[in-house]
Amino acid sequence: MKQTQLIMGMPITIEVAERNTDAARHLDDTFTYFRAIDARYSTYKQSSEISKINNGLPIDQWSDEMKTVLALCEKTREETGGYFDIRHDNKRDPSGLVKGWAIRRAANRLLRRKVKNFYIEAGGDIQTYGFNENGEPWKIGIRNPFNMSEIIKILAVRSEGVATSGTYIRGDHIYDPLHPGKTIQRVKSLTVIGPNVYEADRFATAAFAMDIAGVSFIQSKPGLEGYMITDDGIATYTSGFERYVVNA
Repeated sequence: MKQTQLIMGMPITIEVAERNTDAARHLDDTFTYFRAIDARYSTYKQSSEISKINNGLPIDQWSDEMKTVLALCEKTREETGGYFDIRHDNKRDPSGLVKGWAIRRAANRLLRRKVKNFYIEAGGDIQTYGFNENGEPWKIGIRNPFNMSEIIKILAVRSEGVATSGTYIRGDHIYDPLHPGKTIQRVKSLTVIGPNVYEADRFATAAFAMDIAGVSFIQSKPGLEGYMITDDGIATYTSGFERYVVNA
């Protein structure tokens, strides 16, 4: 069973690839969870907790979950030498971490319900588990940033997370926080494979902000693999990336 809903300003697709009479209920529960995440973390909703914090909500009124997420953001900032930074114009925007974090938590909810074979995608960030309906590893396509209708690599994954940062869909929405006003000049897309989508997503965001140095940063992180395409159409990838590729 497969469904797509528009939540958090993006299409979210969930597929349960097993015979399960509760599949519809599992999907409903997961979409409800994502709506709750949107209600708490959307910077576009004045009623959200993050908007209230940005408007001066005292720290003693912050939820424990929010404190945890903001602490994870700070940890990621430190781990990336400042290239991941949620503070912009004296406001906090944790969306660069929350999406992957929420997908991973949604996946864990399904696992606790004994769902073993599924796929969750939110805005291009993906968490897989088990096998697809054909009993094969899940296949994930990497699009050509110069031609969105073309898939240039196909990845086979079972329990990994895959996240892609790029300008070819949303335009310039990731900036170098260490050099205010500077946009990413060379990199068109950067795909990261990690042990889960949380790790892949947060480091993909930071690595993209590093411009062409980003793929070397991914290479330096144990458990991560990356595939970068620059504005001249050249692809550079980490040493272990090809083991995931099925159409090399």
